[in-house]
Amino acid sequence: MNRLALTALLGATLLAGCAGHSSKLQAERTYSVEWIGDRPLLDNSHLTLTLASDGRAYGTAGCNHWFAAYTLAHHHLNFATPGSTRRLCAPAVMEQEQRFLKALETVQRWDIQPNEQLRLWPENGQPLRLWPEEG
Repeated sequence: MNRLALTALLGATLLAGCAGHSSKLQAERTYSVEWIGDRPLLDNSHLTLTLASDGRAYGTAGCNHWFAAYTLAHHHLNFATPGSTRRLCAPAVMEQEQRFLKALETVQRWDIQPNEQLRLWPENGQPLRLWPEEG
């Protein structure tokens, strides 16, 4: 294979790899939280976020299920004050859950990294970092 053909093949492969990446926030897709601001999740925690197409967001907050209305316009995203079920869990899990729910209230914008990580940015500080779940 000549050098020009090899370069063209490599370029096509790179473009095809990028074609699978979506820079859009997808409704009805569940994202798993990895970090809340500057702190990773506790071991064995599972926090999720799903944006329904009807303007409702919901998921698991580590111990309880949570829900909130949201508005999305371009790269701006805002959540109403979240509500949740009222189960009690270990104090560390409950503290993390409260940090997550409070962080949602401060979200102002979002972006998606080339590696498909979703970041939800507050007005100040570090973002919530999430990954799309398979399925």
